[in-house]
This record gives sequence, C-alpha cells and structure tokens, in this order.
Amino acid sequence: MPGSRAGTTGGAVLAEDDRRAPAAVLFDALGLDYEKAFASSEAHRASLGWLLDRLPPGSRVLDAGCGTGRPTAETLAGAGHAVLGVDVSPVMVGLASRQVPRAEFRLADLRELSPAEHSFDAVCGYFSLLQMSRAEQSAVVAKLARALRPGGSAVLATVPLDVEDVEGTFMGQPVRVTSFAAGDFRAMVEAAGLTVLSEEHALFSPAHPGAGPEPHLFLHCRREAD
Repeated sequence: MPGSRAGTTGGAVLAEDDRRAPAAVLFDALGLDYEKAFASSEAHRASLGWLLDRLPPGSRVLDAGCGTGRPTAETLAGAGHAVLGVDVSPVMVGLASRQVPRAEFRLADLRELSPAEHSFDAVCGYFSLLQMSRAEQSAVVAKLARALRPGGSAVLATVPLDVEDVEGTFMGQPVRVTSFAAGDFRAMVEAAGLTVLSEEHALFSPAHPGAGPEPHLFLHCRREAD
C-alpha cells in the first residue's frame, strides 16, 4: 500500500513516491484474478436482475468502481443500456475497456468524481467503498444519490462489518479496510437521500486459495422525487 516506506505487494516493489489510492494499488495487483474469484456470485447476478427489471430501455447507468467490467457493465450494456464505468485502477479500466467494448470506461477516483445532478437513470456500486474512510464512503454515496434522476434506481453492495482502518490480507494482498455494520450502512444510504426497497444478505466464498466465506449485503434503492 502507499506510504512513506517502500514495501512489497505480491512481489512488486512500491516506490517511496507511490501515492496512488490504496484501492488502485490493490486492484492493479489483482487484475483478472479478482473477476475469477467472484464470478460465481449468484447474489451479485440476482442484484443485477433486480436492476434490469426496473430500467427503461436505453437507460444511462453509472457503474461506480467497475473493476474488470464483468459482470456488471457487461450485463447492463448487453441489455442495451448506456454504461459509464469508473474505476481508480488503471489495470481494471484497461481490462474493462477490452472486455466490454459497448460500454464507456473512465479512470477516476470516486472520491473526486463530480457527476452532474440527475444525470443517470441508475447507479451501482458493488464493493467499491471498502478502502475509503467512513466519512469518504458517506460523501461518495451522497454524490451517487444526487447523480440519480428522481425515481432512479441504485444498487449498493458492501461487506457489512463494523471495522475501521483494519489491516488484513485479501487474496494475498495487504489491505486496510473500513466498513459499516449492516444497520449503519443502511442508515448511511438512507441519509444520502435514497429509499431502501429491499435488503439482501448472502455468504460468499471467493474462488481463491485461502479465501474464506465473507458476508455480502446488497441494498436495492430508489431516489424519490425532490
């Protein structure tokens, strides 16, 4: 991870002047391994099904933290929607651009993103907040909510744990993770101006050596009229 000292990440040396966002460092290192580890998540695909059922034809959708583009952007673009995927990892943006040519992808830090108000019919953020502080997560969700047109849909997914800046290992890579307990995450989303229509819990084991089961929370939401 970036810091004042040089370190190693999966054998790659991080220079002292490496000031990339922690999520960029992590997902640049993981690349397609991340997609493979989570490809079998039925809860993720069910969540996308919920969103597809609510989208008018040709909807404009923001995929916040798009990763490799699969399955989210690929599914939505394949259904005829105009997808903008944003990710802080150059490796992920490159993979997504190649794998999902029907969608548009942009390299950007979600914390610095400023989408225009009411500019999207739907937004989704699947596990894209966990390397941010709680204040940053709240600010990003509020921006995503404002980017939705009234009546628009949002899907937000996280690992619902009451942890703050906890050091650990994820798929062999060092990480620092911050999250909310399920009730607190829902309260944060509602405070951003979204109405939670359904809440789905799942236990998922990534297909990666040494990975154990982890809780997943999916909130399916709507922005009400102003």
